[in-house]
Amino acid sequence: MKVVVIGGTGLIGSKVVRKLAEHGHEAVPASPNTGVNTLTGEGVAEALRGAQVVVDVSNSPSFADDDVMEFFRTSTRNLLRAEKEAGVAHHVALSVVGTDRLQESGYFRAKQVQEELIKASGIPYSIVHATQFFEFMKGIADSATRGDTVRLAPVGIQPVHSDDVAATVGAGAVGTPVNGVVEVAGPDTFRLDELISERLTAGNDPRTVVADPTSPYFGARLRETTLLPGPDARIGTTRFADWAARQQ
Repeated sequence: MKVVVIGGTGLIGSKVVRKLAEHGHEAVPASPNTGVNTLTGEGVAEALRGAQVVVDVSNSPSFADDDVMEFFRTSTRNLLRAEKEAGVAHHVALSVVGTDRLQESGYFRAKQVQEELIKASGIPYSIVHATQFFEFMKGIADSATRGDTVRLAPVGIQPVHSDDVAATVGAGAVGTPVNGVVEVAGPDTFRLDELISERLTAGNDPRTVVADPTSPYFGARLRETTLLPGPDARIGTTRFADWAARQQ
């Protein structure tokens, strides 16, 4: 099976490519540095020629509200149009658990538009909703930092290892389209502010974490369960503590 992985040179995409190749599939990494740009359309048609499946794990280079909306709206439209012309039979996209609950955030509004375009395209699809990756904890801290203080809502979070996300995406790519959403999360639930505080301490980061229920998460206010998956989520095998121990 030929599977084109848009964003195939990034953190998740490179792992998806490797896992698919290990199982004997022709996995083609596609990104601007391989000559494929879904925002401009450059190289897309050529990359999709002969492909049965397209996996989109790409992300916007800018998280500014207008930029991220332009990226996901334009790149998704370009990609879906090229897929129809190429006869692609399955579109797989990576999104985020809680996207529909985080619509105060410009980033998540853009992700919601991406998902709506996919659902309306007529192409069989599978959307994987992942909780935040272990590797993104510092990014969460940085986004909530003012001076030396990190203000985070004391809510639940169930982060997942990137390997487990890639495995779920890869399995979805070679499986039957679900025409819906599959969730994947890690095996352990934490309180967001406490988890980030532990990670900063482990990294000798001097910032202080303050629990603030009103603090926004990338522009969106959180409730206790906003970032948590539903009861039918697939659960990854990598525990956060084991991953963190390897980072020392």
